[in-house]
Amino acid sequence: MSTDQSRQDKQTDAVGQSDPQATAFELIGGEEKVRGLVDRFYDLMELEPEFAGIRALHPVSLDGSRDKLHWFLCGWMGGPNHYIERFGHPRLRARHLPFPIGSSERDQWMVCMGRAMQDVGVEQPLLDRLLESFYGTADWMRNRAG
Repeated sequence: MSTDQSRQDKQTDAVGQSDPQATAFELIGGEEKVRGLVDRFYDLMELEPEFAGIRALHPVSLDGSRDKLHWFLCGWMGGPNHYIERFGHPRLRARHLPFPIGSSERDQWMVCMGRAMQDVGVEQPLLDRLLESFYGTADWMRNRAG
């Protein structure tokens, strides 16, 4: 068996159809795909009434939010650390403390991100893995009851 064939077999044996050593950044398709995910996430937040609660926590223009989430997710998923290069350590909880985040906001964020991942075609094994990780972070961001 050729080295290329062996590598290809190894890639298709892992979670779904991916190399188990690959980062989420690589599995999702790199920076352009992360940007597409972020853009879909914020498009849904702006368009769908069910996400009005989390939309209200953001500035009128979402341009800066789109950039920051894109830069953050690139590094968080194992790609380039654009966010850290610009702003230093993310300090997610500290940066979100000024905003009232309870279970409702956490759940809206999760549904919005889950739908965005489905809409941009994130494959199910990766989608499930990311949702699990996102939930842990989103739950940790809660700073009020409810």
